[in-house]
Amino acid sequence: MSQLVSIPHGLPMERDAGPFDPPHAITRLREARPVSPMVFPDGHQGWLVTGYEAVRRLMADTRFSSRQDLGVVHVPYETPGMPAATEPSPQVPGLFIAMDPPDHTRLRRKLVGAFTVRRMKMLEEQIVDIAERQLDELARLTPPVDLVREFALPVPSLVICELLGVPYEDRATFQVNSARFLVRDQSLEEKMSAYGAMTAYLVELVTRKRTEPGEDILSDLARDDDLSIEELVGVAFLLLLAGHETTANLLALGTFALLEHPEQLAELRSHPDLMPGAVEELLRYLSVADIFYRYASEDVELGGETIGKGSTVVVSLLAANHDPLRFDDPDTLDLRRNARGHLTFGHGVHQCLGQQLARIELRAGFAGLLRRFPTLALAVPAGEVRLRTDMNIYGVHELPVTWTETAP
Repeated sequence: MSQLVSIPHGLPMERDAGPFDPPHAITRLREARPVSPMVFPDGHQGWLVTGYEAVRRLMADTRFSSRQDLGVVHVPYETPGMPAATEPSPQVPGLFIAMDPPDHTRLRRKLVGAFTVRRMKMLEEQIVDIAERQLDELARLTPPVDLVREFALPVPSLVICELLGVPYEDRATFQVNSARFLVRDQSLEEKMSAYGAMTAYLVELVTRKRTEPGEDILSDLARDDDLSIEELVGVAFLLLLAGHETTANLLALGTFALLEHPEQLAELRSHPDLMPGAVEELLRYLSVADIFYRYASEDVELGGETIGKGSTVVVSLLAANHDPLRFDDPDTLDLRRNARGHLTFGHGVHQCLGQQLARIELRAGFAGLLRRFPTLALAVPAGEVRLRTDMNIYGVHELPVTWTETAP
């Protein structure tokens, strides 16, 4: 159906098109064959989906399962110390992103009320206050400083701790363990050690909330006798991990992108009313949670191809969000673009529950940072910024920045 193109052996990972665009091999493949066979390192004949329409259709089709207990789990890239394929493992209670309806529906429904647009709007003033207090702390430091450590990571960590009722003094523990869990080339033993440390902490936390509930999301869930302690731990793990890692990396990588596009940065400074649309464009352009997996539970036709039952399907949201058939000149950062319809938060039943929370945090973070630090600049050449190409959530490990003055 498509142009002739070589079938990839393993997922192309090298960011050879720059820190913000998909790898060249991914872009070429999307142009030639947006639904492409892919040979996994263990020899499995799976699929890679990169085209916007195909990705959208796939994520809305429940025949593409999110479960990891249906068949062998095939890893699409070489990982030192990790097997290229692992046997199916039992479902983790509460981890609803790895479930299908009706199990997924039952658990997600219990959280919908906590993340409504209306409730998030009510929290906006509190979130802005958290961001401003962290900016006060940043302004007291002598540059250069690492924006990741001093701003991008603390803001969403403070917010998610506040919402879930996690003591903020415990943040260092869960940040270290979540980072260890997300490193791609970490051994399975190290990953499980990090996961075990996080779940052990969360067992104690949710057990305490069941007996002494407070005014927070985990306490609300703990009051529900329909949820077991194991399910509460799984839900808490997911919310804690997703609630700070993605937003922290978007804040840091987004700042890097703005500093590397000074004309766009100047436009945003001059027209702060552009911020809501600018956040949508940064979400599209950066797509920090890029790679997702699905398992074909039956033969499915997608994009003119037949994906056989039992196939592992890899989805690239970054490639889909840079598809020129959906977005004009997609590799250009354009803060005036109407980026609505991007797939950064997914699509279908697994669409991100916390997307409104993330939007509020990003608007508050970027607006405050640009207003308070009008001379913000990179403290190192852009080529020296260490990219998180080794992590499951993309971003920068550190972002050294400097400034010559701050605004009140």
